[in-house]
Amino acid sequence: MTRQIVLLASLALASLLAAGYAQMQLSRFAAGHYRHVAPRGALIFVGGAMGFIGAREFADPALATLAFVVGFGVVHIPAACILLLKRLRGEAPS
Repeated sequence: MTRQIVLLASLALASLLAAGYAQMQLSRFAAGHYRHVAPRGALIFVGGAMGFIGAREFADPALATLAFVVGFGVVHIPAACILLLKRLRGEAPS
């Protein structure tokens, strides 16, 4: 049980960092003032759904919460990678 909590907590931290980075960088790479709203909303909605699906698998509330955070953050990892590459290339908003 302890090993499971440590693993989930590590994954939760990493995925939360990716989610935070993706959410913060979306507005930087959106050309219009409100063009970041739809992608941000989609990531939050799909992340919440994935988190809910992951949380249903655990009876322990601590593990369920960590699973929710992992599910939420995993959805943001591809967006965070794309936004990081755009930043490293110095691309303009699109």
